[in-house]
Amino acid sequence: MTVSRTLTSTVITVLCLVAAAAFAGEEIAVTTTEQTKCCFENPRYSGTCEATPGEGESCGSILGYLNNPNSVGMDYCGNTTIRGGWSQVDCDDSASVADQCTVNSAALEE
Repeated sequence: MTVSRTLTSTVITVLCLVAAAAFAGEEIAVTTTEQTKCCFENPRYSGTCEATPGEGESCGSILGYLNNPNSVGMDYCGNTTIRGGWSQVDCDDSASVADQCTVNSAALEE
């Protein structure tokens, strides 16, 4: 009887740990897929820069690249050479450069 209870307790504990690990993995996957673009602003840059992180990149690593005066080789923000002074902003609250171009061209047609 004791062996049976110990075995049952062990099985239940293992199942709980497996369920918790599966749930944690699912939460991470949802967070990763929701993060499709990052937005940055700089007083010396016209508009808002939108960048999509590639494999192994994050919004934080892109921001670090933009603020590093020695960084070269990536084409974020239209391949800008502006380094330093960048901050991350919410993409929903900012108009992208493409949005501004659309607004400006519409104004020119009037």
